[in-house]
Amino acid sequence: MANSVFQSVIVQLKDITDRTFGVLDTEGFVVSCTDSSLIGERWEDAVLKLNSSADYLVTFGQKTFRGIVNNANFLEYAVFCTGDDEQAKTFCKMAYISLNDAKVFYEEKHDRGTFIKNIIMDNILPGDIYVRAKELHFSTEAPRAVFLVRQVGHTDVATVEVLASKFPDRLQDFVLSINETDIAVVKQINKRTTSEDLLRMARSMEDLLRNELHIKSVIGIGTVAEHLRELADAYKEAQTAIDVGKVFDTEKTIINYENLGIGRLIYQLPTTLCEIFLGEIFKKNSIDSLDQETLFTINKFFENNLNVSETSRKLFVHRNTLVYRLEKIKKLTGLDLREFDHAIVFKVALMVRKYLSSREIR
Repeated sequence: MANSVFQSVIVQLKDITDRTFGVLDTEGFVVSCTDSSLIGERWEDAVLKLNSSADYLVTFGQKTFRGIVNNANFLEYAVFCTGDDEQAKTFCKMAYISLNDAKVFYEEKHDRGTFIKNIIMDNILPGDIYVRAKELHFSTEAPRAVFLVRQVGHTDVATVEVLASKFPDRLQDFVLSINETDIAVVKQINKRTTSEDLLRMARSMEDLLRNELHIKSVIGIGTVAEHLRELADAYKEAQTAIDVGKVFDTEKTIINYENLGIGRLIYQLPTTLCEIFLGEIFKKNSIDSLDQETLFTINKFFENNLNVSETSRKLFVHRNTLVYRLEKIKKLTGLDLREFDHAIVFKVALMVRKYLSSREIR
């Protein structure tokens, strides 16, 4: 346990009285104290006195000590207050309550974070999820959103801390370091939370990292997990969202798994099957025979929902010029993009080609 947790509580006790308060570990070392000059001193006899006493509250060397024990009833720490009078005993009991609560909160928060990380990383058996959730007083069926924040370019160790500042409910929301670049954010939401709400959350995280740490990021959003056991799937979906977005939506920095569309299916296909598909569709000529101008025209045509007039206006060309280009494409590939079925096949083919290029296969 971090001694800084004790120290933050100990410092506040200074305002109550002029007595000195502190904490000993099991070896008798002063690990936290209102008098910083005492930190590091070792009082072995005090620990021996506590361990040999049937009472948790003992006086020794003009100080009052109160043991902090674990679930197995073994001494973990001891709170002390200067003085051996009744007032010292009262102060020591008060300090014990505050410090023990801080210890329980810290450990529960730490254990909960480890528990959630084990779930999303598939390091816990499904049956054990229920048992551990009950021990940690975890709601198993509360809806939770999973975000994967990937730092791009350079990374910063402060990223986790900065993101955690956005989620003050440390017992329900978790910001977990996965590796040097990736951070998982698991947030408990309510039934009314929409996809737009999740997008706004992701955008606020992206803005925070950019403004506070000057870090660029890509954020993947998994589907909402309605149960704790679904968190691992939601995390994998957030990973997939980033990976698929890197291929098909290179300009997007926030990608929702639910909006991946056909790109998600293509990404899961074997590359050999994709090559066969391209070979069958483009029997006359390879798709690589199309020049950049032609491909630009095709993409604009798709962007404008196969509308010839609107596309020609956006390209600043005469309608007949666009029709001529479409006829040329038909002659080269055998596909007429003005026909809906042909357009769908061509669109999929372009995406398959993009996918193969990302795998360095042509």
